[in-house]
Amino acid sequence: MYGPDEDQQFAAQNTLAGPSRPDPPAKRSLTSGIIAICALLLAIVFGGGMLAGWQFADRGILGDLQTGNAAGPDGDDREALREQVIASVEPAVVQINVSGSSNNSVGSGVVIDRRGYIITNNHVVEGRQSVQVVFATGQAVMGSLVGGSAAEDLAVVQVDPAQVKLSVATLGDSSKLRVGQDVMAIGNPLGITQTVTNGIISALDRNVANGDNGQMLSGAIQTDAPINPGNSGGALVDMHGQLIGIPTLAAINPETKTPANGVGFAIPSNRVKVIAPQLIKHSKMS
Repeated sequence: MYGPDEDQQFAAQNTLAGPSRPDPPAKRSLTSGIIAICALLLAIVFGGGMLAGWQFADRGILGDLQTGNAAGPDGDDREALREQVIASVEPAVVQINVSGSSNNSVGSGVVIDRRGYIITNNHVVEGRQSVQVVFATGQAVMGSLVGGSAAEDLAVVQVDPAQVKLSVATLGDSSKLRVGQDVMAIGNPLGITQTVTNGIISALDRNVANGDNGQMLSGAIQTDAPINPGNSGGALVDMHGQLIGIPTLAAINPETKTPANGVGFAIPSNRVKVIAPQLIKHSKMS
């Protein structure tokens, strides 16, 4: 339940509406800006405890949610800057282990509120029977699914804050991103915990269609920071240590059916600011 103060706090945030959802790709021209590719949802799916393959799917309040424009570390040393950003953000990035009726999966998540709320992709936790959250310290606790949206491919998981010391990520303003800006992806690719890769923002406002079924991810951030299965739901951060996107999709070469190097997509943080409070307030799947 949320009191009047929290509702007022989010009144301003909820005006930061994300881009409207585009029409199905069959109705679009080549100039519509849709990237008609096969998109790989970045969760790892296991069957019987063994790696079975990469998951393809049909779809791609927070009273103290931390947002803003925090100043980045000082200094011109890029290596030192990266190290400082990693040290500040990595403790807020978690591994999410999900068991289902037919398989198990591994993805990532980011703590966005000191009450234990964690943002991830809906396809990471969809169809789950249990959710385990593993923190950077190695501590594992059980989590509960608060709500999720298949259309937005976002979900919120909650852990008991009394069970674990939480580090909370700061959400940046994705409307201020620039092409060419340095970014880093932090997550659990292939189940390898707390992995960091770096790159740049390659493009903004991409509308990406899953080539197999036409499901859309609109207004996405394109990056060449390597992201792989298991990164899904993790953190794309800028060099101020702010969460500016949630890695969600990787392009695959339609001829070879293998991931296309350096072509990944993330849900912008401003979309998270809109959707996460709604999922928490209504506590439901959609």
